This record gives sequence, structure tokens and C-alpha cells, in this order.
Amino acid sequence: MNNVNVANITEKVPKKKFKLKMPGAFLILFVLTIVAVIATWAIPAGSYSKLSYDKSSSQLQITDPNGKVNSVPSTQEQLDKLGVKIDIKQFTSGGITKPVSIPNTYQRLEQKPAGLSAITNSMVRGTIEAVDIMVFIFVLGGLIGVVKESGAFESGLIALTKKTKGHEFLLIFLVSILMILGGTLCGIEEEAVAFYPILVPVFLAMGYDSIVCVGSIFLASSVGTCFSTINPFSVVIASNAAGINFTEGLTWRIAGLVVAAIFVVLYLRWYSQKVKADPKFSYSYEDHSEFNKMWSVASTEGNENSAFTVRKKVILTLFVVGFPIMVWGVMSKGWWFPTMAASFLTFAIIIMFLTATGKNGIGEKGVVDAFVNGASSLVGVSLIIGLARGINLVMNEGLITDTILQFSSSLVAHVSGPIFILAMLLIFFVLGFIVPSSSGLAVLSMPILAPLADTVGIPRFVIVTAYQFGQYAMLFLAPTGLVMATLQMLNMKYSHWFKFVRPVVLFVLVFGGALLVMEVLIY
Repeated sequence: MNNVNVANITEKVPKKKFKLKMPGAFLILFVLTIVAVIATWAIPAGSYSKLSYDKSSSQLQITDPNGKVNSVPSTQEQLDKLGVKIDIKQFTSGGITKPVSIPNTYQRLEQKPAGLSAITNSMVRGTIEAVDIMVFIFVLGGLIGVVKESGAFESGLIALTKKTKGHEFLLIFLVSILMILGGTLCGIEEEAVAFYPILVPVFLAMGYDSIVCVGSIFLASSVGTCFSTINPFSVVIASNAAGINFTEGLTWRIAGLVVAAIFVVLYLRWYSQKVKADPKFSYSYEDHSEFNKMWSVASTEGNENSAFTVRKKVILTLFVVGFPIMVWGVMSKGWWFPTMAASFLTFAIIIMFLTATGKNGIGEKGVVDAFVNGASSLVGVSLIIGLARGINLVMNEGLITDTILQFSSSLVAHVSGPIFILAMLLIFFVLGFIVPSSSGLAVLSMPILAPLADTVGIPRFVIVTAYQFGQYAMLFLAPTGLVMATLQMLNMKYSHWFKFVRPVVLFVLVFGGALLVMEVLIY
């Protein structure tokens, strides 16, 4: 009898199912660094000659694959002789600042395999190269810490949620449209991290999850950049490097942007409504408690500290005003991360003074501690950006990036028509993983790949469009890009993000591919 009972009990014990767990951001980047080191042993080394403009001598400088530098006159005739179909004014005016690959100059070089020490060295050097972004993020974190300590967030959220009750999606819609416009006009991507601290607590208070936060900010801005219209860091520099005016193909890009914006907004609406109706539908539901603990603002409604006082209104206004000023500076004044960091630090100092002094002030030590704690909370995000850059350092110094580009160009050299442009789309999709910088990939690849359009009788702007669609379809996913820093900031698993963004990647590849084929057939 006892044996039977034991057997029955044994049968009732549920077996644990094996579940593959996706590693965290740091482990993914560490593994990719090792893969990049291995690739420098497996992929042949090689390089194109590079062309750049030297302001001090007002001459063009040609650096051959062996590192020898030769100066030549900065004339259009010289560029034509080199086969670089770019207006000389793009170099002399500063439109193109990075070295440009010279067509038909690829040369195999002696292998430069990276050693084991390159794994850690690249991580350190990549972090050093990203110091401007890191300082910006630290200042932003400090500013957030002080505003939270002042109590302005809590009081402002209580007031906002009361006014938006029943119209919660309107905020998602407005934020998404603004991010799409920012992406298509000026390439807002890294700068988008500044918007999480102000918007994530709001989205949480409205009943949404971490996916909605990333979707309406990072995804929307990236879709805007993917369908860039006049973005100087993407379509403009790529068009310059392709030897055409960026207005060529503008009508097609605007049409594509409208369709993409409608798709993203509808997708966000579908997902946000599902989460609103049933929080367990959330792709990141298993981590919602930890995420809410990190980002939600505790309700103090009914307490005396919840009053939205004049001082709190001033603090919150100063905090919010900093963001449109940042966007204005990037678009019209050419601000970069040091200037943006300085502007946010200015607001932080003023807010620290308001928080430290007066009735209920927390004093000098209180605001300094709040700033330091806020900055320290974003250390992980900053390191992710540096580690991702280290991977690119390994590949560039191993001289394998140009080899991959040369191999890619050979694949489409004798293909024509729609097949040619679809192959280009896939090539840029792969290159987007290797070179996650939009301007970097543009000057590296356009002088080599854009002339191939002439051989098959299609306009070069179609190649530029293929570059945009292909690279950004990858950058929604690529750990070497900004996505890992975004996920680290919001403590989100890559697997959860992948599940959400997969339909968007397919949309870009399918719709983008169809748009490219239409351009080829019509022209």
C-alpha cells in the first residue's frame, strides 16, 4: 500500500521544463567581442585606400592600404581621376568629415589577428571612446535623482494622471509622432535616452509596461531614422558619399515614412490596449515587479507632501524645458554630447539650489547625494555603450571590415534589376551589424556600392534608400548598436524586446524591399 502511495505521489510531481534563458547585455557583448577576435583570424585582412580632406593644407589626403599618405590638390578633376563621384564642396565645406573609401583600390594585406588581450583592451578603449556619451548619461542620471528627491515627480504625476484619465493612448501617440519626426529630421537616437526618465514613470502610472516605453521612444525614433528624409547623419551624408543631392528620392522617402509611421502607431495601439486590458499579456510581465520598483513613482496622494506647490511646478518645468532645448540645439546649432551635458548640468544646478533651500529643503548634502545616486544608477548603461564600441574596434583594427565590404560588392556586381536591389538590402542588413554607425557605414560603403547602380541602370538614390532600410532593420536588433544600452537602462531582457520588435523588422524588410523594387521598375 505504501509503495502505491509513493508511486502516486511521484507521478503527481510536475517535471520541470527546460527553458532557454537569454543572457544579459554584458554577457552578450562579451561573447560578441570574443567572436570578433576569432573573426580576425578567419577572415582575410584587407583595406581600401581612404580619402580625406586636410583643412590645414587645403588638400586631399590619400592613405593607401599600407598606411602611406599622399597629398593631392583638392579639385573636382582629382576626384574624377580617383573615381570618387562626389562634389569637392562636400569635402571643403565639412559636409564629409570621415575618410571615404576609394573604389577599385581594395588590397589584401598581411593578416592582423587579434590576441586574447584584445578582448579586454577593446572593452577599455571602447569605453574611453564613448566618454562623451557617458558623461551626458551621468549628468542626466544626476538630474533625475535630484528631481525625484524634490518630490516634483510624484506630485506632477498625480496631477497628470487625473487629467489624462480615459485618454491614455493620446500621450503614446504624441510621443511616438514626435520621436518619428526627430528621427527623420535630425536622427535622434542616442539622445532619446534622455526621454526615458520623464516618460517612463508616466507610462507606468497609466497602466502600461516597459515594452510600451521603449516602443514609443526608441522604436519610434529609430523608425523615423530608418525612413530619414533630411537627416544629416544618415541620408544627407550617404547621398553626399554617393555623389548625389540628398533631395533625390525625397518623395519616395516621405511616402515610405508616412506608411511606416501609421504602421508603428497602429502596432503600439494594438499592443498597449492588450496590456491595458490584461497586464499578463505583457511580453515582459515576468519582470514587471522589478521594473515598476525601479521606475514607478510611489503615490503620495492624500499626504501633505503630495501638494503640487509652486516650487515643485518650477522644478518640473525646468526639468521638462531641458528636453526641447536639447532637440533645438541638436537640430539648429549642431550640439553634440558635451554641449548637451553642459545644458542639462545647468538645469541640474538650478534645481539643486531650489531643492536644497527654503522650507522643507534637504540641504547641500541631500542634493549632492541625490545627484550622485542618480548618476550611479546609470553606470551600467554607460558601460554597455563603451563595450559595443569595443567590438567595432576589434574588427577595424583586424582589417576585416573592408574585406567584408569587398566580398559584398562582388556578390551583386553582375546582378541586375529587382534582384540587385533586394540583394543590396540584405547586404546593408548584414553590414548594419558590423558597422552600427549610420554615418560610418555611409562613408565606408557608398563610394564602393553606389557606382554599382550605374552598371545596372538605376538611380544612385535607390542605393541610398536600400542602405537606410537595410542598416536600420538590423539596428532594431543588433547588440552592437544602441539597443543594448536602451534595454540595460530599463532592465529589460533582450528576448522580450526581440519578440516585440520582430514584426517591425519584417515590416521594414518586406515593405522596404517592395518600395525599392517599385523604384527600380519605375526608373
